[in-house]
Amino acid sequence: MTITTPDWAARFSERMARVRASEIRELLKLLDQPDILSFAGGIPHPDLFPTEAIQAGYEAILADPAQAAQALQYSVSEGYRPLRDWIAARMTRDGMPCNAGNIMLTAGSQQALDLLGKLFLTRGDTVMVARPTYLGALQAFNGYEPKYLDLPENGLSQGLVATVRERAIGALGYFVPDFANPTGLSLTLAERETLLPLADDLDMTLIEDAAYRELRFRGEALPTLLSLDIARSGGIEQVRTLFCGTFSKTLSPALRIGWVCGPQAVIEKLVLLKQGADLHVSTINQMVAHRAVAEGYDQHLGRLRAAYGTKARTILTALERHMPAGVTWSEPQGGMFVWVSLPEGMDGKVVLERALAEERVAFVPGEPFFAEVATANALRLSYSLPDTDQIEDGVARLARLIGRMT
Repeated sequence: MTITTPDWAARFSERMARVRASEIRELLKLLDQPDILSFAGGIPHPDLFPTEAIQAGYEAILADPAQAAQALQYSVSEGYRPLRDWIAARMTRDGMPCNAGNIMLTAGSQQALDLLGKLFLTRGDTVMVARPTYLGALQAFNGYEPKYLDLPENGLSQGLVATVRERAIGALGYFVPDFANPTGLSLTLAERETLLPLADDLDMTLIEDAAYRELRFRGEALPTLLSLDIARSGGIEQVRTLFCGTFSKTLSPALRIGWVCGPQAVIEKLVLLKQGADLHVSTINQMVAHRAVAEGYDQHLGRLRAAYGTKARTILTALERHMPAGVTWSEPQGGMFVWVSLPEGMDGKVVLERALAEERVAFVPGEPFFAEVATANALRLSYSLPDTDQIEDGVARLARLIGRMT
């Protein structure tokens, strides 16, 4: 009998042609090389994890027979009710009145993006995104075969409707209003207020990714898109904005706990998709997260903001001190990222190759963050992991290389 090896590539669905490996995930492997000074991974610093609170949570839950039985068992797809109640109360406090029925817990906000893409996108639908935008969102949506519409370089404006109306068919809008990955920039209040009537005009569903919202270390907090939508529509059940939150940047990525907040009609459908995907988020992790946020969460956030604020000031000062003429950068008021624009004609991928070889510095080239027409002469620096001395040294090395290349 002849046994033939299947041609797996020929068997994959057509949509797999749009699924690409994450350059960021690949670059994270460089963290295992001790001589690489990395600005690549936009991940929390492990020293800032509330390790003691998380450990105490696991121990207390497993020491109690009744809680242990619940924690180690299957659970409802919507998520652990006490944690959903806590999230709803906090969102209500922040100008987004809702209840537990408006919230479903997900395996990080990344799963929320995937489920929302599955729920709303039909092949050929348009996804409107910022230019540049979060690479993980593009990865989540790509499998559902949409078309993309980059916002113009000058961002949101009153004249935008006529520009995009003909292309925004079956539109879904994805935005990170606060300290966006990769730029570190935020939408102004005027831009937020412009986006909602634009969404009305295009009958567009908005996804608000609030992954970095709690990490503001400078400036005044602005209202969320959801809060503005609730105020103008009359309540959470009338909005077109779906809010994605996460504890990955504030508690721990490994807990894999995010959430979607929106009208119950949307949440009910998401629950069905969640059941087909993985049934529910780890029950014990949900219970531990609830214990960790129920007391002292704002004090913990204060520590995070102080730490990342110090690192942001360090990298901005280092960029000003070392970078040659022709290089510009964003000035974030929160989050983990600085976006660097290189002189025209310079390619971030080429710079990365030489930076690794000649200066042992890693970062993420800018090109993968563009949905339509890519911009090559840009790069993303994350200041969350290196300490202040490493930030100063790494920027000096990178600037030295860029100076040689210009």
